[in-house]
Amino acid sequence: MSVVQLTDANFQTEVLDAAAPVLVDVWAQWCGPCRLMAPLMDWLDAEYTGRLAVGKLEADGNPTIRDSLQIQGLPTLLLFKGGQELARHEGAMAKPQLQAFVDAHL
Repeated sequence: MSVVQLTDANFQTEVLDAAAPVLVDVWAQWCGPCRLMAPLMDWLDAEYTGRLAVGKLEADGNPTIRDSLQIQGLPTLLLFKGGQELARHEGAMAKPQLQAFVDAHL
């Protein structure tokens, strides 16, 4: 698997209708902390293959989903399971904190 590029058009299918849990990284090109988190999304995708899907939603290009999720700051990480938001974290975090965040909800 690889990190899925999420959009307003595919969010329903890729996240809300997904069989497996999905971690959504809401980010923007101009966001420094978002760029720091980008390699961790690739690591998560490889580390949790088969247990967790990972997707990235570019905030500026996808205002419909961004606004419906009530995103206030970037990056925002959202964990969905069965179409429902289970957890949310705003701001960058280190790999151990990210792993603990995901493990707590899987």
